Amino acid sequence: MTNAPVLPVIDITRLGSDSLADRRAVARELDAACADYGFLYIKGAQLDGALFDSLVARAKAYFALPTATKMQSYIGLSQNHSGYVPVDEEQFAQSSVDLKEAFDVNLDYLLPTGRTPLLGPNLWPEMAGFQDDVQAYYRHVTGIGSALFRSFALALGLAETHFDALTSHAPSQLRLIHYPHDDTACDRPGIGAHTDYECFTLLFATAAGLQIVNKQGEWIDVPLIDGTMIMNIGDMMEILSNGRYVATRHRVKKVVEERYSFALFHACNYDHVIVPVVQNEVPLYAPLKCGEHLYNQTAQTFAYLKRRIASGELVLNAAVPLDSFGQRAVTTA
Repeated sequence: MTNAPVLPVIDITRLGSDSLADRRAVARELDAACADYGFLYIKGAQLDGALFDSLVARAKAYFALPTATKMQSYIGLSQNHSGYVPVDEEQFAQSSVDLKEAFDVNLDYLLPTGRTPLLGPNLWPEMAGFQDDVQAYYRHVTGIGSALFRSFALALGLAETHFDALTSHAPSQLRLIHYPHDDTACDRPGIGAHTDYECFTLLFATAAGLQIVNKQGEWIDVPLIDGTMIMNIGDMMEILSNGRYVATRHRVKKVVEERYSFALFHACNYDHVIVPVVQNEVPLYAPLKCGEHLYNQTAQTFAYLKRRIASGELVLNAAVPLDSFGQRAVTTA
């Protein structure tokens, strides 16, 4: 790993301080990094390296299983869009089909929900220890996310607890992703260019490969830094901040070594309507229903949902095209 950051590095340790001044100081740093870049690194006492290591080991063991075994928990069999995602399942817009496999986990929502997409019990594989390790990581990183939501509230001039009730049972998704190394894959990307749909993402990865678009419209590499996670702004935080923070397009290029990454996408509650929250500004964005946006964007990328749309089984409501947020820059290859 390299120690030459191309993005800001924010120490979030003081978000756990009893001093409001300490928490405000972190919020100012977070605000500046998100306004200037939309991508940053976070570090701090909150990050539990042992949990990260356990999840890496578990993911390696899981993805090494035969495809037939993994397909027993295929995401298309789930109630809440959870489970195994095989290679060739996802495609962003007109880009190449992604060269990756994944296992997706949502909030394990056990209350009655009718037929609300994305809410329900997770589909888990029959692998000893898998659910325990994944849920431990999910709880840990959503806890960090809760502290960051409070920091965003301070940064945007709101009450520190503004987002607490709005994220109490959010369909925040964790993706365990395996990017195989394949010399025969030409320039097929690990994941095509896109913005994330939610408020913000916290990412831990084992190898390089992530690229982002800078303000000049150029693709730049994001190296890994020991002891950090990568954080980025998504569509919903762009709206909430009324454009102060802009969702940044990113991709994973063809990897030069096997890569595992763990992305937790932090959202608001399914039924919450996302609107700009900045005071004394004319809203620049129309309201957006959180769960509807998540599902609509997902349905435009996953093959099993595209098949349901094509058959007429699934009809999307008020879906905006993929890549509707973020910089409108022309990017270079």
